Order: sequence, then structure tokens, then C-alpha cells
Amino acid sequence: MKKKYTKIILVLVLLIGLTGCTKNFNHEGRMYAENILCKPEKQETIEVYQSNNIDIDKLKSCSEFKITDGGYEGLWNTIFVKPLAFLLIKVGNFLNSYGLSIIVVTILLRLLVLPITAKTAAQSINMKKAQPELERLNKKYANKTDTESLMNKSQEQLLIYKKYNIKPLSGCLFAFIQIPLFFAFFEAINRLPVLFEENFLGLFELRRTPLEAFSMNQFYYLIIVALIIFTTYFSFKLNRTVAMSEEQEKQMKLTMNIMMVIFFIFSFNLPIGIGLYWIFNSTFTIVQNLISKGSYKDAKNL
Repeated sequence: MKKKYTKIILVLVLLIGLTGCTKNFNHEGRMYAENILCKPEKQETIEVYQSNNIDIDKLKSCSEFKITDGGYEGLWNTIFVKPLAFLLIKVGNFLNSYGLSIIVVTILLRLLVLPITAKTAAQSINMKKAQPELERLNKKYANKTDTESLMNKSQEQLLIYKKYNIKPLSGCLFAFIQIPLFFAFFEAINRLPVLFEENFLGLFELRRTPLEAFSMNQFYYLIIVALIIFTTYFSFKLNRTVAMSEEQEKQMKLTMNIMMVIFFIFSFNLPIGIGLYWIFNSTFTIVQNLISKGSYKDAKNL
């Protein structure tokens, strides 16, 4: 089973690493995507590309963009980036807002993979059911470190997992799907001028990062950072599926705190468009887990 998931990870890494990525250039201290998928609409943006000798005249307008435009650019762009970019444009044109498009497409994709994420949530519930037996097992072998005892503990733990239909590695499956989706969103937003030209709610420029906004005294961008951290924290907290000892609990708490610090720093350099994806993706996870846990409590009280 572990070999199976290792192969999936290797395939995803090779897919992302070997088949294309966004090329950027610096203009007056701000990064722009060089290999954009369609032509900018604002004259100011067009002049930026022209002044950097980047030919955009051959590109179609974003409203006319098709998945096949630009020809074959590798598996990564063909399977992930271009279809997602096409979907973001079409939904954005329908809603007359590309900020809302990012939110709606995020929710649609989460609904699409709901059968997989539902299994992850079910693992959390099953783990809670098995918690008392796992705790008794840990106490039983608390001071036994010989090989025979460790093997017996492992076998008994597997029997408990089988009894409650627990498959620990299945909880990682959604992560394998979410990783390419995140990078596809990142590339699609960077490579679609109509997205990074829009001001969401008249306040947030989708291409701008909070760090860039702070340099322009736009400190209200801190709202996005706060929402990213808040939703990420509760998403992680509610999505834990592994039973742990008191010592492991402390270690997990420390690891989680370190991760939150890393996410906090990382969020300042995240384009607002990606921030919206991250916030609503995490919110979906929180709501799904709360519903699952609520259903479990209701069933338990019957």
C-alpha cells in the first residue's frame, strides 16, 4: 500500500516538475507572468508587456480563450492549467466577476471530489470509535519494547483497524489531489490577465500579494492573511484522523504551531486570487468535517 502511494507522489512530482511552469519578469518591482494564456484587456497592462518586448498580439482575448489555444505545452498545462483557466474564464464571464469565479470553481471542484473527501471524514469518525480500544492497546504495551511485543501490538492494532474499517493511508488521498489543484490554480491565476487585472469587491487586486499591498499602505489586505490562517488552522484541527498518545499529542501540537508560523509567513507572498482559493477550500473542509462530526454525535445519541 505504501509503495502504491509513493508511486502516485512520484508521478505528481514528475508531472509538475517536468512539464511546464509560469515564467515571470520584473517590471518596476512587480512580477508579471511572461507566458500568459490570453491577451490583457487593460491598456496599462498591454503597455507593460510591450515595453518588455513580449509579443502578445498573437494571443486571443481572454473571452475567446479555448483549451486548445497555444498548442500542446506538456501534460501539466494540457491536463490541469488550461482546462482550469478555461473554466475560470467562463464562470467569471457568467458571474461578471473573476473573484467570484475563483470561489465558485473552488466549491465546484470540492463537490466533484466529495466522494473522496467523504471517505477521509469517515476515517476520522471511525478513528474516534476505535479510540478507546487503541488507548487500551497502548497501555497494554506501554513498557514493552522487545521485538515480539512490538509485533504483537502491530498485529492487534491492525485487527482494530479492520474492525472499524480504518485505512490510515486513505486519509492522504485527498492531499494527492489537492497538491496539483493548488499549483494549477496558482498558474491559471498568474497566466490569466483578466484575473489579475480585476479588483475583487473593489478592494482586493487578485494578482497583488499582501506584502505588495502593505508597501502601498493598503493594510486592509491583512484581512486575507487572517482568513487564510484562521481557516487553515481549523481545517487541520478538524481533519486529524490518527489516534495519539499524550506525548504524540504534544509533538503534534508543536508541529502544528510551527506549520502555522510557516503558513503565516507564506500567506504574505500569496496572490489574493490564490488566497481566495485557499480560504474557501479550507472552509469547505471545515464545514464538511463539522457536518460529519455532527452526524456521528446524533447517531451516537440514538
